[in-house]
Amino acid sequence: MAEPDVPVALAEVADVSRAQSRRPRRRDPARKDRILAAAAELVARHGYHAVGMADIGAAAGIVGSGIYRHFGSKSALLSALLEQLMGEMQSSAAAAVAEAADDRDALERLVVNHVRFAIEDRRLLQVYYREAHHLPEEDLRRLRRAQRHYVEEWVIVLAPLRRELSDAELRVVVHGALGTTQAVLFHHSGLPADRLAEMLVGMARSVLGSASGERVPASVRDEG
Repeated sequence: MAEPDVPVALAEVADVSRAQSRRPRRRDPARKDRILAAAAELVARHGYHAVGMADIGAAAGIVGSGIYRHFGSKSALLSALLEQLMGEMQSSAAAAVAEAADDRDALERLVVNHVRFAIEDRRLLQVYYREAHHLPEEDLRRLRRAQRHYVEEWVIVLAPLRRELSDAELRVVVHGALGTTQAVLFHHSGLPADRLAEMLVGMARSVLGSASGERVPASVRDEG
């Protein structure tokens, strides 16, 4: 018996459907960023152990299982979140030093950049200081190594400006300056962003021994 004729339009629809089923599904490039942003907000607010993948997925606008297409586990998500933060801080610091006219200018740019991160990425830095110890040992070592490289950028720039300090003393000073920004991480001052940035930059300058009457650049004062 002869096969019944299939209307051309239906045949074309079937061909398209089969082609689409064979074609790999394209991932939303913004989805991974939404997941990371949602994880930062929730983990900073509630703590690492109190937040599940389903919670993160809901906040990101996807089902919890969809997260596993990007991250194999919650610890992998946390690792990616903190590595992204440190990568951005390192590249920003390197650019600041490369663009500076001299060591004093480089130090000023490093301070301003760090304050910008503290204000704009407050949630991420909260997660870094509170939750990094939950990472697997290898991931934690990699993160700490990146942190040391970030500090080293500051030490190299500060050394010619504070020749009276030993290498160990330089690192203490740099860590002290970086620590001044923690005031904004765990204490809500209620201050306008411009005043807060001005205070944080001034405190860091004082610790570094580079205090001056220069005003905070508008690019920092206007953020937030």
